[in-house]
Amino acid sequence: MRLLFVTSEIFPLIKTGGLADVSGALPIALAEYGVDVRILLPAYRGVIAKCGQVKALGRMQPFHDVFCEILETRLPGTEIPLLLIDHPALFDREGGPYHQPQSGDWQDNALRFGLLSKVAAMLAIPNRCQQWLPDMVHCNDWQTGLTPYFLQQIGSHVKSILSIHNLAFQGNFHADWRYQLGLSEQDFHPQGYEFYGQLSFMKAGLQYATKLSTVSPTYAKEIQTAEFGFGFEGLLQSRQSDLIGILNGIDTHTWNPASDPFLESHYAADSLDNKTKVKRALQQELGLPDSPHTPLLGVVSRLTYQKGLDMLPEIADQLLATGAQLAVLGNGEVALEQQFLQLKQRYPQQVAVTIGYHEPLSHRMMAGVDIFVMPSRFEPCGLNQMYGLRYGTIPVVANTGGLADSVTGGRITNTVPSDMTGFVMADKQPQTLLVTLGAAMAAYANNGHWQTLQKQAMADDVSWHHSAKQYLLLYQAALAA
Repeated sequence: MRLLFVTSEIFPLIKTGGLADVSGALPIALAEYGVDVRILLPAYRGVIAKCGQVKALGRMQPFHDVFCEILETRLPGTEIPLLLIDHPALFDREGGPYHQPQSGDWQDNALRFGLLSKVAAMLAIPNRCQQWLPDMVHCNDWQTGLTPYFLQQIGSHVKSILSIHNLAFQGNFHADWRYQLGLSEQDFHPQGYEFYGQLSFMKAGLQYATKLSTVSPTYAKEIQTAEFGFGFEGLLQSRQSDLIGILNGIDTHTWNPASDPFLESHYAADSLDNKTKVKRALQQELGLPDSPHTPLLGVVSRLTYQKGLDMLPEIADQLLATGAQLAVLGNGEVALEQQFLQLKQRYPQQVAVTIGYHEPLSHRMMAGVDIFVMPSRFEPCGLNQMYGLRYGTIPVVANTGGLADSVTGGRITNTVPSDMTGFVMADKQPQTLLVTLGAAMAAYANNGHWQTLQKQAMADDVSWHHSAKQYLLLYQAALAA
């Protein structure tokens, strides 16, 4: 099977969130099962410099007045071909892949990701850049949502999958963009790519892709409801037979406490005492007292309302009165960043806050903290709770989406339930978070119970292998459709 995997970000080249981790790991797992996979990515600033040898394949003209070069290299650390769309005016910019350096989306994101979508479709028909043609195009999130539409528009019979990583981000733009992107006026209606008077990349993908997937079974059900559907619940209900939830995995080579290069000590399920060394080193790095017996709670996340992290400052006084420590790494909503920074000022011996994104520190925190806090109001899949399981860092999560599918809660009495891997909140309220964290800290105080829980968490299979097999079945179903 020949697969073109289209994404707007990929680890280790460009990352803003979990999509990059998925894009960097799933193609590798698929290749191990014999899939002939190639990845398509925009050539953002700095990406080409991070790659090895780069070869120019040829020039394309996706739109009337827009040309781009197609480059070929390898995804770093692999033999998987990586195709880069080289258009400096659109992609070689300061700032992030979606946002300007200070704040706000790039005003021409419709053109930038319309170009990504169109090139993906053009690579699925005979072209001057390469003889290789895919059987299947795997699209990811709104940034590639126009690809299934373009495939149909140019008369390609290649099948397509759209994976929904977060339905809240939809790629909705002023309707006038349809002219520059060459979209047919006849398809600008509710059964096409129109969404409440706008051009919607996500709507196009949901409407025209052969099959749809999302990143956990629970989220696949949730997005068919008004609460989580963001206006698309009716369309998703109508395509229920084409929609499947496949729980993400994680890259267990990159995320491995026994060999993680960002840790100064390594450990496994049979050497958990070394985890304490990682914890003390982390406490010292963050300027916290290096007390090995004090429960250290951790957050590595975008600091947003969706992630439920506004609940933490609300219960902080009661939580920190127990003597616990809290370490936070992330950025997001300015008001929430300020709340955590103020918390650090009030409790300098108990709270450490790092605003920003820092990959090495995220590894040290996932390994060094005792309890990982992830009370998301909705979470399509989530990867950090799986990193926590892998590292014996027990997650406290809300009962939603991929959190519900990947963390098994329970109640510890005299013994730890044999299937328990973490603590799951009964509802999404601040006081419930406080109670659930209290239960986790009570378990932490019993070393025997805690090590049993850690070993059960670390024994959970969070690799991509099972998920990759499910994607293979999905591809086969799409090819037969």
